[in-house]
Amino acid sequence: MSREDDLALLNQYTDSDSLIKHMLAVEAACRAYARKFGEDEEKWGTVGLLHDFDYQRWPDPPDHPLKGAAILKEQCYSDEIIYAIKSHADYLTDCPRVSLLDKTLYACDELCGFITACALVRPGRLEGLTPSSVKKKLKQLSFAASIHREDITRGAADLGVELDEHIAFCIAALQPVAADLGLLPSSDLS
Repeated sequence: MSREDDLALLNQYTDSDSLIKHMLAVEAACRAYARKFGEDEEKWGTVGLLHDFDYQRWPDPPDHPLKGAAILKEQCYSDEIIYAIKSHADYLTDCPRVSLLDKTLYACDELCGFITACALVRPGRLEGLTPSSVKKKLKQLSFAASIHREDITRGAADLGVELDEHIAFCIAALQPVAADLGLLPSSDLS
């Protein structure tokens, strides 16, 4: 499958702008980690891009991600891609995160959402965003309250990276796609 195929599938099931931007952010972070670890960037990008493609239609567990997994199987996506996507759901106890790909998706998912929330309240957006400012917002439980902080810390630990390093890495991964994510500095939006 190509990235164009992935995007067509994503757009067939998702029309929420914020959800699409989230999947693009997770794709960027997964691709960056694939480069860092010497892994298959296309495969890892697919996992990041499609991990929530079924969420808008079937947001309730276990429908998400199981409905999406069935669709991916019908579309002939690999078992490795389908498993990695299923493994990001903690409630699917029969899909523990075992591979580096599984762990990377989980580590990037909630963090990318949180980084986006942090960037959106800053005039510079991603520009100048630091791990310390993200960690400060993590302590503010009313900020982006739906994001599970423990998933962010557990994800970094399971991936074997220090939290500050992981945050900095993901911020850097999102910067090249900032325009697609709606995260250009406010002065660049005109």
